[in-house]
Amino acid sequence: MTIILNTIVRTGAVDKTILIPAVVYGPKQPTMSVTLDRKEFEKIFKQAGESSVITLKGLEKPLDVLVHEVSFNAVRSEIQHVDFYALEVGKEITTDVPLEFVGESVVEKIDGMINKVLHEVEVTCQPADLPHNIEVDISVLTEIDAKILVSDLVVPKGVKIETLATEVVAIVVGAREEEPEEIAPAPETESAESPVATETPAEPEGK
Repeated sequence: MTIILNTIVRTGAVDKTILIPAVVYGPKQPTMSVTLDRKEFEKIFKQAGESSVITLKGLEKPLDVLVHEVSFNAVRSEIQHVDFYALEVGKEITTDVPLEFVGESVVEKIDGMINKVLHEVEVTCQPADLPHNIEVDISVLTEIDAKILVSDLVVPKGVKIETLATEVVAIVVGAREEEPEEIAPAPETESAESPVATETPAEPEGK
């Protein structure tokens, strides 16, 4: 699916209530300042994230990019600036793709818990083949200590996973047992019948 984002070359001040300033750069792309419609970009960013190719329109020619970095306003938590990385035509890219855990595992019914170790993997592919995410089916986890490795992931044709194949994506662990509370020993009290030590008088000198 092609994601289109309209841009305007930036030449002056920006009304940040309706526009977002951005820059585009890459190995074969001179740095260029542009502006984005705030509502349009926020909608597309929720859909595309940083792992989908976006085609910028409104420039001299359409340009395929990845979102490289998004800066947020610390007070209002709104986007204040975007960096786009321009892709080279015909050249493979290497980037991180998020994992999406799907399905339902029976282990939670037998006091097991699924520990999700990885949440993204690094892949190399042509920009057109870049998946938005990679699904991980946890229904195959049916017993304690069962695991899914990177080598078990299914990816589209033309996509190569660069993350080490033996890395664990998810593993089933037993439910953690609650440790019994330690009861502090009661403080010792002197018995009323305990003998009281008395001091033996010293013998007079000269005897």
